[in-house]
Amino acid sequence: MKRTRIVRVSAVASLVLVLAACGSSSGGATTTPGHTKPPSLPMAQSVGAGEGHLNIIVWAGYAEDGSNDKTVDWVHPFEKATGCQVNAKIGNTSDEMVTLMRSGQYDGVSASGDATLRLIYGGLVAPVNTSLVPNYATIAPFLKMRSWNSVDGQMYGIPHGWGANVLMWNPSLVTPAPTSWSSVFSPNSPYKGKITVYNSPIYIADAALYLKATQPSLKITNPYALDQKQFNATINLLKAMRPNWSRPWAVYTDEVNDFETKTTTIGTAWQINANLINSDKKVTVDTTVPSEGVTGWSDTWMIAAHAAHPNCMYKWMNWITSPSTNAAVAQWFGEAPAQTLACPIAAAGFCTAYHALDAAYASKIAYWTTPTKDCLDNRGPICVDYQQWTQAWTSILG
Repeated sequence: MKRTRIVRVSAVASLVLVLAACGSSSGGATTTPGHTKPPSLPMAQSVGAGEGHLNIIVWAGYAEDGSNDKTVDWVHPFEKATGCQVNAKIGNTSDEMVTLMRSGQYDGVSASGDATLRLIYGGLVAPVNTSLVPNYATIAPFLKMRSWNSVDGQMYGIPHGWGANVLMWNPSLVTPAPTSWSSVFSPNSPYKGKITVYNSPIYIADAALYLKATQPSLKITNPYALDQKQFNATINLLKAMRPNWSRPWAVYTDEVNDFETKTTTIGTAWQINANLINSDKKVTVDTTVPSEGVTGWSDTWMIAAHAAHPNCMYKWMNWITSPSTNAAVAQWFGEAPAQTLACPIAAAGFCTAYHALDAAYASKIAYWTTPTKDCLDNRGPICVDYQQWTQAWTSILG
């Protein structure tokens, strides 16, 4: 497994959000608080011949053409099948992807949940006609009509892959095996100086999720919907924790290296990080979903509101979520495939390791969703938005 292939970097740049409201983060179809709705944009009613070109923004590893590994190539087969020549631009952060989409030069993007609502309410992406994407029918149901990819019962993309931000630890140094995030979020943790965290403003939600379970008096219902009192309590917790941290990680190899050198012994992680560490066999790590639950991410293919090559983009969304391609992407990138039919094709044990078909596991995840002033839990315009999350995170890091 090449370690150059995954570059999901934290979104730390401060951007002024162009959205004013967003959907509920509860399961099922989203509803829009207040009266604000996304801009009215047309939705495709048919897919015709490809226009010959496709310009997309992707996480590294989502559009492999054999240049990194000649055996890993789903771009050239797509080009041959459709006549759509792919130009893939790597987006290193969610903020960068939003900025690139504002340029109007791209037909689509593989957006994470901390970018999707900005794209929807900013009028940068169009609603998606899922009937024009045949492979949508067998996408995992628990990824459809969620708060980060739909508004008022309308999908704005096609789910691609997902994962949880699990608790990871070195069992030779952390005993007993933790079952709660308290080993990370307690200022009196016995692992002071050895705790790692994900270096992004969206990590504030991890602390809020912990407070939701441990301080019910705060009445947090959604870790991405925090009023000022709830937000202050969460930031104060993170500030109290800050002296306990080892190096926060954004690039996954940093966490892998820190665990292998034992400069870190416990903290938030992606499952792929644990798999890499255990495959290296320098140290052994375990992971779990603690009792308070976990945050996580779900990536969605979205089409630009004014895509120059809409037919090619629809063809791509169907191609990338086909069973064989989605299995290949998931295994290359290190994530759970969204396509349920990818699992019989994937390597033995892969979907089990990533909980790909486990709806109960997926239900424990609070997926990244952009915080906005209009609360995601329908309380109205009293919540702290993403710009303030970014400013607070910067102050915490110092």
